[in-house]
Amino acid sequence: MAVARSSRSGAARPRSGAEIRAAFLDFFEQRGHKRMPSASLVPEDPTVLLTIAGMLPFKPIFLGQQERPAPCATSSQKCIRTNDIENVGRTARQHTFFEMLGNFSFGDYFKEQAIQWAWELSTGVFGLDPSNLVVSVFREDDEAEVIWRDVVGVSPKRIIRMDEADNFWASGPTGPCGPCSEMYYDFNPELGDDGIDLEDDDRFIEFYNLVFMQYNRDAEGTLTPLANRNIDTGMGLERMAQILQGVPNNYETDLIYPLIETAADLAGVDYTALDGKGQTSLKVIGDHSRSVVQLICDGVTASNLGRGYILRRLLRRVVRHGRLVGIGKPFLTTMGEASIALMQEAYPQLVERRDVILAELQREEARFLETLERGEKLLAELIAAHPSQIKGAQAFELYDTYGFPLELTQEIAEEHGLEVDLAGFETAMEEQRQRAKSAAVSIDLTLQDAIDQVAAELEATTFQGYELLEQSSSVQALVVNGAPAQKAAAGDAVQLVLDTTPFYGEGGGQVGDRGVLVGDGPDGNGLIVEIDGVSRNRSVFVHSGRVARGTLAIGDVVHGQVDRACRRRAQANHTATHLLQAALKQVVDPGIGQAGSLVDFERLRFDFHCPRAVKPAELEQIEALINGWISEAHALQVEEMAIERAKAAGAVAMFGEKYADVVRVVNVPGVSMELCGGTHVANTAEIGLFKIVAESGVAAGIRRIEAVAGAAVLAYLNERDAVVKQLGDRFKAQPGEIVERVTALQEELKTTAKALASAQAELAVAKSAALAAQAVAVGDAQLLVERLDGVDGTGLQGAAQSLADQLGDGAAVVIGGLPDPADLGKVILVAAFGKVVIAKGQQAGKFIGAIAKQCGGGGGGRPNLAQAGGRDGAALDGALEAAREQLTTALT
Repeated sequence: MAVARSSRSGAARPRSGAEIRAAFLDFFEQRGHKRMPSASLVPEDPTVLLTIAGMLPFKPIFLGQQERPAPCATSSQKCIRTNDIENVGRTARQHTFFEMLGNFSFGDYFKEQAIQWAWELSTGVFGLDPSNLVVSVFREDDEAEVIWRDVVGVSPKRIIRMDEADNFWASGPTGPCGPCSEMYYDFNPELGDDGIDLEDDDRFIEFYNLVFMQYNRDAEGTLTPLANRNIDTGMGLERMAQILQGVPNNYETDLIYPLIETAADLAGVDYTALDGKGQTSLKVIGDHSRSVVQLICDGVTASNLGRGYILRRLLRRVVRHGRLVGIGKPFLTTMGEASIALMQEAYPQLVERRDVILAELQREEARFLETLERGEKLLAELIAAHPSQIKGAQAFELYDTYGFPLELTQEIAEEHGLEVDLAGFETAMEEQRQRAKSAAVSIDLTLQDAIDQVAAELEATTFQGYELLEQSSSVQALVVNGAPAQKAAAGDAVQLVLDTTPFYGEGGGQVGDRGVLVGDGPDGNGLIVEIDGVSRNRSVFVHSGRVARGTLAIGDVVHGQVDRACRRRAQANHTATHLLQAALKQVVDPGIGQAGSLVDFERLRFDFHCPRAVKPAELEQIEALINGWISEAHALQVEEMAIERAKAAGAVAMFGEKYADVVRVVNVPGVSMELCGGTHVANTAEIGLFKIVAESGVAAGIRRIEAVAGAAVLAYLNERDAVVKQLGDRFKAQPGEIVERVTALQEELKTTAKALASAQAELAVAKSAALAAQAVAVGDAQLLVERLDGVDGTGLQGAAQSLADQLGDGAAVVIGGLPDPADLGKVILVAAFGKVVIAKGQQAGKFIGAIAKQCGGGGGGRPNLAQAGGRDGAALDGALEAAREQLTTALT
């Protein structure tokens, strides 16, 4: 496809997506802006699920919670939004993944400079004809209009005032906010300047938004000027690419169209020859392929919660739309390869994480294809149970839960002469949209609880805990029982901030220190504060605990004492975690990457990306390696250095973690080198011993190893030894004989269970023999519907088959019962039909499944023999009577 369809002058003008991105960043870097890398799609901000805006990584700076990296900055930020996912592919510009080009001023320049640069960039660098440009301003922002009109020279007719909904930016009801001014591209300037309607998406596209963050809004809605006025802008890369490449929509730019072509080749179709639905499906595949690759690259794995649910939903939409255009085989890895190739120049980490990305795509596609099969079976049951119509809510459940396309539901239903309640489907869809919108996370710039407010006003805590375990400090802030306070008394639960501290604050997977604060207290009676945990609120260390004696007040000088035993255990476990990662890379896969960790005083836990379980032999080898390194007594080398130097030296960084320009490197020479801010032993010999406790899977493609190190190993071994002694006493066996004794008992139990089941089946057949005489002739069939309690499913099925054999080809046998008459929560139903009954259109599987629903269950099977279950024993008699009536009617 030729992405450039218009003949515009200016050969040097940026045209490709890569050129546009580079030109934007170069423009602002040349004007004093610090170029910042794109942050992860998984934000540090806990109030936001995903990075949904270019300004999000700078939120703490705008709030004054972090030092600005420079007076002004520029970035190309990758973003994900899924609140209007149904519009992807249907409109010209709706995406889930997009890149936001931005320039930001942190109290440096303001409106006039931002507007002038925006115009210079758009008309000079990107070569847009001023006659194609329209700008909007907030209805009350006279200043912005004057700048556009008198300084830049835009025609007043092309400056449109708009209301707060369009041109006043606010992330929430309170906090920093301000008017904004947007730049629009006019595709049809020949229509004139009179009556311009910027809502006309066919004529106008908004491509650059300039936010003038100049006010703070309080709870009463009052606007107060900010001390430092900021600039936050965003230019959609995909939108600018559409404009400069002269294509009708964002999807046909070089940022997405190669992926559409890949999908079209897989389907054996020509994108340009398809109807609207076909093109929409290919656009969805192209858009979502970029999203899923970037999400997995940033550490998200498919699940049913949070970010994992968003990833899973996007993946399943790709597969579903692939089926709609005729892709009949697994293809997600092919789309993943194409997406990585398309974006790797801008995001080289995609290449580094290639294996992880493709493995996750392959696993999730296989899992979804199985789900689709279940959806098809459920649809077959719905068709059997509802002979006139598929309800809208049921069609929506198939769509939303099983990823079953509505079009496919309609097609299959039509084959059976049924209709789908489309109005009901749309109602259910709209209800889901409303739920999604009400649950959508916006950028919240408000501070919530008391400790957030306190921490936001303080300087960063000085941490001295690498060298010191005791230190005197001054109390800077105090929260008592959840509220800011000046003083705390004995018994109060407190959170306090010190100017400097020896206590490690939870971070990097390591828990915070424990210990005590002691002092004289303001009344001279002595003070003890028991510290049970330390966390970090931004760069402020928050010490949580309880006042055990005396009183504590802001300004008091206290002496902090870290619990040395706890610190030693945490250090041993943390260093052991580094050794574990090194061993995994050596034994299992050099590409293994950390997915999370926990280091506390009793144990350690390490999560890592791996598509398979670690084999028992590999676990033994890993243990041996680590204990070998411990016994070799490696002296750790800890050094602070520039991050680029650390990476060049081979230091391992946790993917997705943000690091400062200067980092702390923990090096076990010849074994492990990692960027880490945690506390560690001075020598591996201090760890003592390492023992793996468990290996398990915690999510798709994520494995977990739990282990103990140091003194905790002895406690673990003592516990296991006690269990072995108890088993030995119980089985009258030596430790080495226990496994053999248990195996023999298991075999004996299996033999006994088989004998019991055989006896129960024979008893059920014997009991049922007397029932044959109660069969009733209905036409040319023999109908027998009876209750038989105290028999399990195997026995009941054997009894029904025996009765059917006795009654011949006309048998219509239904038996139901409670395996345990005292338990009304378990019902078993069995149907056995002869050839005559089947010929009359009755199938045992469908029939008994429908009857079981009256007992709160379901089931099915073959046309001649089937079993179902239920949970309501009280409804069994009624269900059997309904079976008798239905069969009598059908067979008469």
